[in-house]
Amino acid sequence: MDSEAARGRFADSRSARLASAAPSGQPHLVPIVFAVVGDVIYTAVDAKPKSGGKLRRLANIEANPQVSVLVDHYDDDWDQLWWARADGTARVLEPTSNESAAAITALTARYRQYEADPPPGPVVAITAQRWSGWTFRAGAAGPDRG
Repeated sequence: MDSEAARGRFADSRSARLASAAPSGQPHLVPIVFAVVGDVIYTAVDAKPKSGGKLRRLANIEANPQVSVLVDHYDDDWDQLWWARADGTARVLEPTSNESAAAITALTARYRQYEADPPPGPVVAITAQRWSGWTFRAGAAGPDRG
């Protein structure tokens, strides 16, 4: 799958997994909802209950801004399998910034659940430096080629 197709499938997806790493190198993976604007992926901390304190993903991003975000589609018919990934640099936005407000607007437009209860933030902006993906093709070596 070329980068344009990977970006398209990524942007059309409804949920993803955000991978960050602690300063020790320990990986951390969390599900997210997101909006894509150009080559920037926005996600925000929403009002759902969290495990308290500062979220690990935010601390990881502050220490190491290199992240990956993955979307995928599984089907028992393996001809339908695909994944798309964005690798990039993340930053936690200032809550009062215009970019943060625009991100919340984009997220609210994409997810009806946010209409009544927009995410309070903080907002994470991920500038994708690389879009990649894979789709099953008959005769391919199998689904793990990335």
